[in-house]
Amino acid sequence: MSFSGGMMNILVTGGAGFIGSHLVDRLVEKNRIIVLDNLSSGKIEFINHQLNNPNFEFHKLDLLTDDISKYFKNVDEVWHLAANPDIRIALKNTRIDIDQNILVTYNVLEAIRKNNIKKIFFTSSSTVYGEANVLPTPESYSPLSPISLYGGTKLACEALISAYCHTFDIRAAIFRLANIIGPRLTHGVIFDFVNKLKQSKSKLEILGNGNQTKSYLYISDCIEAMLLVEEKLQKQIEIYNIGSKDWTSVKRIAEIVTEEMNLTPKFVFTGEERGWEGDVPKMLLDVSKIEKMGFKIKYNSDVAVRKSTQILKS
Repeated sequence: MSFSGGMMNILVTGGAGFIGSHLVDRLVEKNRIIVLDNLSSGKIEFINHQLNNPNFEFHKLDLLTDDISKYFKNVDEVWHLAANPDIRIALKNTRIDIDQNILVTYNVLEAIRKNNIKKIFFTSSSTVYGEANVLPTPESYSPLSPISLYGGTKLACEALISAYCHTFDIRAAIFRLANIIGPRLTHGVIFDFVNKLKQSKSKLEILGNGNQTKSYLYISDCIEAMLLVEEKLQKQIEIYNIGSKDWTSVKRIAEIVTEEMNLTPKFVFTGEERGWEGDVPKMLLDVSKIEKMGFKIKYNSDVAVRKSTQILKS
């Protein structure tokens, strides 16, 4: 790397992923960006338009097994977004969240420590709260009792980051994200519904009873919130919920998707209140903390779902 000058050098793990690639598009406007991604869930087409940008570098590598420390040299801050993005995979492969969330985060923190980097931004998840009995759920809610392996490993990553920050004088911002949706989405309920309806227009299978109700946030709103925190980060560790102020049900999402696709399929529900084991049926984050920083949400849950569907169906 031969980055120099007044711009910051920022390393983004998982920068070819859904959220990561949108973040990179914004960060590269004013900074030099290094992306590390193994393309297991990220896609090269999400960053193709940056590959000839002199302020952009991409390295395809495995954060779990490769020697990554050299890429962190002369880096000013790290955005750690690399993780297993699909919560349901752990039902078949219990190892994936341990490897891709906990061990990869450890490797990233070690590279940060060895290169004396003083700032990390981490995408955690609303799943760390488990089935919270306070809705909307504030950042101060406890005890944190995740009910999925994904949520458990994200919470473990938060704890590791906290320990490294206090031990090695690093500052961190941790983002507990609601369901983030929009262009380049590669998994999740809207993605599933659109793909199912492309294959069968007459019926739509809906996991659970359709009453699962959660907060959905459009990707552009999510990136704005994260960049606002980057600009104003002061304490050693700051935790922020990022989500919309309202929520919507899986059944309502199915209605919006079918409306947008001009279809009238029969809805077939598969079960009870959970879509799968580890699914949190009700999730709404208290976002007043980030709103006090000046964050304003542009799109509510239903509008975010509609906008995402319009892009995914094409």
